[in-house]
Amino acid sequence: MLRRRHFVAALPASLALPAARAQAFPARPIRYIVPVVAGGGSDLVGRIVTERWGKLLGASFIVDNIGGGGGAIACQAAARASADGYTLLQAYVATHGTSPATRSKLPYDAVKDFTPVGMIGGTPNVLVVNADLPVTTVAEFITYLRRNPGRANYGSAGQGSLTHLSMEIFKQASGAFIVHLPYRGVAPAFIDLLGGQTQAMFPSLASVLPHIRSGKVRALAVTGRARHPLLKDVPTLIEAGFKGFDALQWYGVVAPAGLPAPVLKTLSESLNAVLAGPDLRDKLSAEAVEPMPMTPEAFAKFIRDDIARWTAIARERKIELDT
Repeated sequence: MLRRRHFVAALPASLALPAARAQAFPARPIRYIVPVVAGGGSDLVGRIVTERWGKLLGASFIVDNIGGGGGAIACQAAARASADGYTLLQAYVATHGTSPATRSKLPYDAVKDFTPVGMIGGTPNVLVVNADLPVTTVAEFITYLRRNPGRANYGSAGQGSLTHLSMEIFKQASGAFIVHLPYRGVAPAFIDLLGGQTQAMFPSLASVLPHIRSGKVRALAVTGRARHPLLKDVPTLIEAGFKGFDALQWYGVVAPAGLPAPVLKTLSESLNAVLAGPDLRDKLSAEAVEPMPMTPEAFAKFIRDDIARWTAIARERKIELDT
């Protein structure tokens, strides 16, 4: 792994020389805000990345877990911080994708209030059913729903969550109906799915993989353009006939708006160097997360496109959480 002195020496002169004239960045610990409580998959992703990132930059990363408000409290804290590179936020699909699409009264602007630094990676979503449900394919599931109108239901991590919107896309595309039961987080939704109180769910692969392996739920299809290596026998929804169907539980890094270009360049290039390490890929695979390095410009476009896509779905399905 690159040491900080080697990394700085390899930077373009336009970045390295100004740093040499002034105090080099980073010169003190970096606060890394994770918008969920400690212990979950998102928190683990942040700690895995910052451990290696800190070694590369020769700086300490202090992980600051700020839960509540669907990530809004953490986003506010990050947006209000100084734009000097010493406060970063681990953005993810809820804070910079589905929430801006479903809530018109967010206390932050996911685009204007932040400087995108780079993507970390993502994990697909999986259409799963309770193992006792008599279906083994997407086609059989649709047939079951049509033959049992109003008798089946699905759980989600809450109104407007990715687990909610993904199933709404499925309902729209399939023409089948299934009742939505929103929960306060993915954990209680899983409890009722495993217990048979709900029949289906659309969670991330990272969260559902242990239950698939235990045989308590059955995977029918995954989102994405290709099958996932951890579920090689499970088809994509595109293979099942749903053209363009995609949903991604993604994680990335943003800073307060107005981050100086030299600092952004240092952070972006070092993050992508970390993501290129084979050790990191192995560690993230435990959370079924595939590294997806991007330039700041590419990540900014990704965020805008994700918000636009989920906004279109929310409007079509009449999902507005602030009304």
